Amino acid sequence: MGFPHNNTRFKRVCCPNKKKVASTFEPFFIKRGADKHSKQVSEIHVRNISNALGRFRPPAYNKALHLPNNTQNMEKKKILMFLPTLFPAIAGAQGHYNIVYIMTDDHTAQMMSCYDKRYISTPNLDRIAADGVRFVNSYVANSLSGPSRACMLTGKHSHKNGFTNNEHGIFDGSQQTMPKLLQKAGYQTALIGKWHLVSTPTGFDYYDYLPAQGNYYNPDFINMKGETYQEKGYLTNIITDKAIDWLENKRDKNKPFLLLIHHKACHRNWLPELKYLHEYEDQTFPIPSTFYDNYEGRVAAGAQEMEIGNNNHMDIIYDTKMYRPGLNTPLTENYLNMVGRMDSKDRAEYDHFYDSISTDFWQRHLEGKQLAEFKYQRYMRDYAKVVKTLDDNVGRTLDYLRDAGLMDSTLVVYTSDQGFYMGEHGWFDKRFMYEESYSTPLVMHLPKGFNTKGDIKEMVQNIDYAPTFLELAGAPIPDDIQGKSLLPLLKGQHPKNWRKSLYYHYYEYPAEHSVKRHYGVSTADGWKLIHFYNDINEWELYNLNTDPEELHNLYGKKGYEAVTKRLMKELVKLQKQYDDQDALKFNNM
Repeated sequence: MGFPHNNTRFKRVCCPNKKKVASTFEPFFIKRGADKHSKQVSEIHVRNISNALGRFRPPAYNKALHLPNNTQNMEKKKILMFLPTLFPAIAGAQGHYNIVYIMTDDHTAQMMSCYDKRYISTPNLDRIAADGVRFVNSYVANSLSGPSRACMLTGKHSHKNGFTNNEHGIFDGSQQTMPKLLQKAGYQTALIGKWHLVSTPTGFDYYDYLPAQGNYYNPDFINMKGETYQEKGYLTNIITDKAIDWLENKRDKNKPFLLLIHHKACHRNWLPELKYLHEYEDQTFPIPSTFYDNYEGRVAAGAQEMEIGNNNHMDIIYDTKMYRPGLNTPLTENYLNMVGRMDSKDRAEYDHFYDSISTDFWQRHLEGKQLAEFKYQRYMRDYAKVVKTLDDNVGRTLDYLRDAGLMDSTLVVYTSDQGFYMGEHGWFDKRFMYEESYSTPLVMHLPKGFNTKGDIKEMVQNIDYAPTFLELAGAPIPDDIQGKSLLPLLKGQHPKNWRKSLYYHYYEYPAEHSVKRHYGVSTADGWKLIHFYNDINEWELYNLNTDPEELHNLYGKKGYEAVTKRLMKELVKLQKQYDDQDALKFNNM
């Protein structure tokens, strides 16, 4: 919700019962030619305004808000002088901040330069961190797209919100969600972009979302009438266009709002915007030190199916675009359907670029390490191109909020639904509780009234977003929400009772990529205990202080009995706290 400044019109004042009061401030605050983006306020309670104005409040309210003749001019000037700073304070007291939540898919901290400068530059994403806060211990509760989104919407772990996996999950839209609770608090809510929860979105005053995963080129959308229609262009640009259009033309500017901008980027198969086809082609990305991991002592890690060097895992056509007519891989048809959405002109430009690389590739007959490293470079370059367009569009969003005068009254959150492997352990994709996919980037621009800057080191999780937004809005947080509000951290506080551990549970097996079911606990002092279950019974223990790459499983090793017992106790405590009864049973497999 915007708040008045010297250029705005204070439209109306309402009492707590929402009935319109005859009094109006219009005669005082009209300025001709005010900018169309000027902030507005509605339904601010008279009694709250009176309290905030203190000795400067008008002595009486009547239809025209007349002041006694002898004080009218003086009081008018005082009110006008103090309003620019007054209403942000009222906003904070009443919870009328806006929330813009930008979430991407599979964007990992390694590919965001405010976290890691080895690979690419993301200047617009870095703007958020530079202007606000960066969380350095941010994690997900289930490293998979749909379940992660369900955790965010509900503030609950997967076993409580019911959406445990993409393969068989259908989100129960009738349940309590954060957008519904914000609606009750007077917020207007909107979702634009990726949904990926199967069921129709609920709790939103407006939505325009992608069927399933969506397409990068000339994508389809589903509107509020349930109609599927096609848009022309590149998906990341279109989602941003729609978000800005909603902000500018479709929202009720007299209400605070929650806007979820959900991008498909940087999801597989990393199809770039055409203008960036040639970007990063002269860059050789460093190969991670664990690229040739042999998975010794880690049975589940060795059983996965997401190795870059394996053509049965990373498809040579679908993933690296090395198309050759007549060659049919398992995903060739999918690839041709995706690029086939382009018109003839765009397709010709696309083919001209990749055909030359493909022709050279097939002539070289690469095998073994050479093939694996070729695929890695292609993967990294295409992923980086997708991120470049994403960063551009985050910049467009920030610029709009700035130019519309909304930055002071808006919390801007950027995160991803989970992390991703950029060649670590030889992998792409996510799912594991290992750091690269368990952790997720999280940066925030804070509205006026919050002065915290820099890194926040406390352990946070995506179940925390819902209670944070609710508290920011001044809405009650239901007792069944399992996350913790981050507002104390955003205020610069460091609560002594802040959590010292996090719980994780992944369910999607058997399924694509063959990552075994597992759950675990990680602690603020750098330890992690994981249990892989279902068709195996394997425990893993890591000391991230001495083994940040998680190569050395210490479970069952002499000398680690005490720390294992401590982490097992912590694991059971969290399972009971979050009521994960099934996991409690699996502890004794």
